[in-house]
Amino acid sequence: MASITASLSAETEALLQHECKTIGKDLIHRPGPDFLDRCFVPSNRTPQVIRSLGQLYNHGRLAGTGYMSILPVDQGIEHTAGASFGPNPMYFDPENIIRLAVEGGCNAVATTFGTFGTVARKYAHKIPFLVKINHNELLTYPNKFDQVLFGSVEEAWNLGATAVGATIYFGSEESNRQLVEIAQAFERAHELGMATVLWCYARNNAFKTADKDYHVAADLTGQANHLGVTIQADIIKQKLPETNGGFSALKFGKTHPAMYDTLSSDHPIDLTRYQVANCYMGRIGLINSGGESKGATDRDEAIRTAIINKRAGGQGLISGRKAFQRPFAEGVELLNAIQDVYLDDAITLA
Repeated sequence: MASITASLSAETEALLQHECKTIGKDLIHRPGPDFLDRCFVPSNRTPQVIRSLGQLYNHGRLAGTGYMSILPVDQGIEHTAGASFGPNPMYFDPENIIRLAVEGGCNAVATTFGTFGTVARKYAHKIPFLVKINHNELLTYPNKFDQVLFGSVEEAWNLGATAVGATIYFGSEESNRQLVEIAQAFERAHELGMATVLWCYARNNAFKTADKDYHVAADLTGQANHLGVTIQADIIKQKLPETNGGFSALKFGKTHPAMYDTLSSDHPIDLTRYQVANCYMGRIGLINSGGESKGATDRDEAIRTAIINKRAGGQGLISGRKAFQRPFAEGVELLNAIQDVYLDDAITLA
């Protein structure tokens, strides 16, 4: 705990001592060793899907805790390979991506068909594969923002995947097509016994105003989460909320005063608790993204995000650039620092 609190400086008391008075912790389906038994065994998920979820929750340093740490590396497509791997060119070689996840003690590694395809026989039995089946590529000129399928669920299954992942840009012009595509893909993945993970991102140029970016508003991201669990995602990935009131400021959607007055506040844990609530009160696990690498502050920011997620009722972090855009050993250390937050029993639900 001492090394963790030292990273938080002035925020330590606010984050570690905060008591959530918006949505009470007794309403949350808490992460824990028995999480699958409590929340998935009663569901419509088949024994094969529950086995796949068990592989995800029972691997790496966080095995058996109900929490997870995932290394995601699809930025070679999403942000261009040169921009993503320029800080550390060793990751142009796909095997090093898998090695980082294995040596970093992750529950799973999330990356592309191509990456897994080059090393599948060597690593499929050593760490769960989470295959990202759609991407937004930035070679089209002018750039557009649309998630398109890069392969099939069957191909992911043949690679030995434990789970498939996908992104929907909720709020975009293409979101309806993406919603139908990914709902069908997730249905097929469940038929084949794989787990499903959804990147629930808000995306529309109108969501960013002169003074605020509502892509990370709790009300918009919370509703994106709710749509994600509706198509039976088993795990939701979401950006950490930084503000609220997107629906009201942009004057669309349906709201209720309680969304802002009683179900949330401006505290980051309360904002994230609202995201958890929209994941069926935590029946479906919320993992927050680690965000971009900013250099020297990465470790502190990663620990801060992990504490917020854990105390809000989330189930872990999916952090990539902060780990792979630095020397290998430092990447392992950063992943372990994130995991240490979830292994620390003194950091409890707010």
